[in-house]
Amino acid sequence: MTPTARLARASDLSPLLALWSASEVSRAAEPRERAERIWQETLAQPGLFVFVSEDRDRLAATCTLVTAPNLLRGGRRHGFLENVVSHPDLRGRGHGRAVVEAALARAWADGCHHVLMQSGRADPRVHAFYEGLGFVPGLRVAYVATRPLPVAEE
Repeated sequence: MTPTARLARASDLSPLLALWSASEVSRAAEPRERAERIWQETLAQPGLFVFVSEDRDRLAATCTLVTAPNLLRGGRRHGFLENVVSHPDLRGRGHGRAVVEAALARAWADGCHHVLMQSGRADPRVHAFYEGLGFVPGLRVAYVATRPLPVAEE
């Protein structure tokens, strides 16, 4: 059966935290109460969509689409794809494709001019995955500013 994607629900927080933990992408927000506050804010945020794909009793993949108004590009929105994660035990089964395709469909339906995404992964299979979904490398240069570390008090 071909995997499908749906919009995440409030009840998906625990399965999402389990997915992120299994995939070791990045540390999730802690403690649980803080994660719950962030999750409620996420679900209430206009233009922010979290997509998930399920495999039996667990989440197999997720991604987040953020759309933002734009005065340029004829007033067409920007789309930003983030937090694309597939469960390590379920990779290669179409779940990642399902969530990204759902996010792209939403972006195009919402009138986005483009969807930007970046990957810090060196694995060529990851890049082939995104290119197979229509992302073109090299059209733009990504720059990243990171939050400065606090100065140690002497």
